[in-house]
Amino acid sequence: MTAILLFLVAAWAGAQNALAGGGSFLILPTLMFAWLDARAANITSCVALFPAQIATGWTGRALAGGTNGLSLRTLFALSIVGGAIGAVILLITPAVIFARLVPWLVLFATLVFAWGSFFRKNGDEAKHIGSSGAALAQFLISIYGGYFGGGIGFLMVAALTFAGQGARVASATKNVLAGVMNASAVLIFLFSPDLHWHEAVATSIGAIIGGVLGARALHHIDEKLLRVIVVTIGAALTIGLFYKAP
Repeated sequence: MTAILLFLVAAWAGAQNALAGGGSFLILPTLMFAWLDARAANITSCVALFPAQIATGWTGRALAGGTNGLSLRTLFALSIVGGAIGAVILLITPAVIFARLVPWLVLFATLVFAWGSFFRKNGDEAKHIGSSGAALAQFLISIYGGYFGGGIGFLMVAALTFAGQGARVASATKNVLAGVMNASAVLIFLFSPDLHWHEAVATSIGAIIGGVLGARALHHIDEKLLRVIVVTIGAALTIGLFYKAP
């Protein structure tokens, strides 16, 4: 029953990650419900979602792209380096310090994305952050992704849209980059005694199926509806994160 529950929740989380992000906040409490402690649940979730992130990114790769003045290859490289740095920081810094920043980061990302989606006027394109700002944002988000990763997809969508991408392209791009920045952390966690393989396998299979279906849906979903979904998920994540913040 636990494996079935993990599979179903992971399928939902995989699709949510593909469309807007935030799927890890469904997986983490479910793994804790399966009697894993918070640290083990975090490590198991990271490893379990990694194959789904690769599958999701590959499925929707045709929509992915760079921003103005910043190629996808550069974003790729920034994500690898930032993810590795974040993984190292995880080993030397108490998680509670960064966890206290997470609600504020997601709140900021929600407001930025909402402004860019619904309140920016047609003549405001020149106010987009430039290539340097986009590079710095992706690098910092990648460090966070290697460290913890909760809400990382949402933060990337917000940063990419603020850098000039449409919501659909930003969602596809963050799907490609999410797996890249988590690669370093996964390589470390594979050797951790806190990794629970049975739970990881059930979660991974569900997340892959949901992620592929969600990535394919990006080709058909209305962009305005996608923006509404992203803002709604961001608001829910913000409330939940502040409620759970240490």
